[in-house]
Amino acid sequence: MAETINMPKLGFDMAEGTLVRWLKKVGEPIIKGDVLAEIETDKATVEVESPAGGVVRTLLVDEGAIVPVGSPIAIVGTADEMIEESSGPSALPRPATSDVHPELIPTRATAPIPTPVEPLPAAVPTPPGVAPVPVSPGKASPLAKRMAREKNLDLAHIKGSGPGGRVVRLDIEAALAEGRSGKSAGSPASAMFSPHADETINLPRLRQAIGRRMAESKPGVPHFYVTREYKMDALLDLRKQFNAIVPEEEKLSINDFIIKATALTLRQFPNLNTSLNGSSLIQHGRIHIGVAVSVQGGLLTVVCRDADQKSLRQVSAEVRNMAVRAREGKVHAEDIEGSTFSISNLGMYDVENFLAIINPPEAAILAVASAREVPVVEQGTVKPGWRMKASLSVDHRLSDGAEGAKFMQALGVYLEQPLRLVME
Repeated sequence: MAETINMPKLGFDMAEGTLVRWLKKVGEPIIKGDVLAEIETDKATVEVESPAGGVVRTLLVDEGAIVPVGSPIAIVGTADEMIEESSGPSALPRPATSDVHPELIPTRATAPIPTPVEPLPAAVPTPPGVAPVPVSPGKASPLAKRMAREKNLDLAHIKGSGPGGRVVRLDIEAALAEGRSGKSAGSPASAMFSPHADETINLPRLRQAIGRRMAESKPGVPHFYVTREYKMDALLDLRKQFNAIVPEEEKLSINDFIIKATALTLRQFPNLNTSLNGSSLIQHGRIHIGVAVSVQGGLLTVVCRDADQKSLRQVSAEVRNMAVRAREGKVHAEDIEGSTFSISNLGMYDVENFLAIINPPEAAILAVASAREVPVVEQGTVKPGWRMKASLSVDHRLSDGAEGAKFMQALGVYLEQPLRLVME
């Protein structure tokens, strides 16, 4: 029986998504779990798997269309099955135009209509007597090509971050922000920069989403903070021994130890592994650690599920693979949804200490700074030692300072006695 596939909801605050690319064609066989399409949300470009198997009978929206969550996008059935009119494009609900913006009404593959595009930065006119920079052909999205034409950018000098090196909108915006108009991406910054007129650039969707979430969190969530310094000598020594005997692609990072240690500590503090749902508190039975990953245009949180149940090597491999997919714009829906507690680690940037903003509706987030070799005093003697500061941000509606301090104390047991992370 034919099954209609709808635009999935890939986040609790997702209202619509852009269908970037179809990966299956009409008439092509498809197995349940095959990647059907790439969907761009406010957070990332996500590979969406088909919930049904059979043959792709109809694609209901065009590439580039903005589609509301829950609206039909494709029909999968058997090759000889009659597709009723009610299952096809004509059955798509068309909301009253007084309630919904026209651009939110899905388009049809069988009868394409012009697809609106995102607002573009205001074009800067080409100075008189200066020939426009040609837009080189190549792998680039239609929107990226249009932006490049309007901004006189040469696509040949822009490195694509999309699938297969495809140049996408974020790459164009990054090039504009770096002042690379028509210049080689390999030029030194000092040689590239010259004073120029102010330019207005629209925020990328990811940056807008981060802004909305943080604006919701900081004023609406009463934060309190607990900072603690940890002895890292034993952990760094254990990591050094482990990494000396494993292949390069299996080496552990300090963050892998922190993820595992945090997950085990949360077993003792279930009140910090919660989410607020109106006036109700959801105490999660499983521990899914969200890990902030730096991507072009902002941050993306990938989720290590059941982190307390996995070995250090499993945690490391999963987070590494998800981070790669996030930076390549190929994340899966489950990669970025469902975290119950988050970690933001800026240790690779030589940061002494910082405070993170809670990722709602979670109860807390751990901000991790750099492990540094500093002078320490032990038994009246000054000697070198490795220390790392971490700060816990907690929603004061759900917990208090004493519980936060006890959590940080318990976390220290695992970080300062890292063999416990191998044994559990």
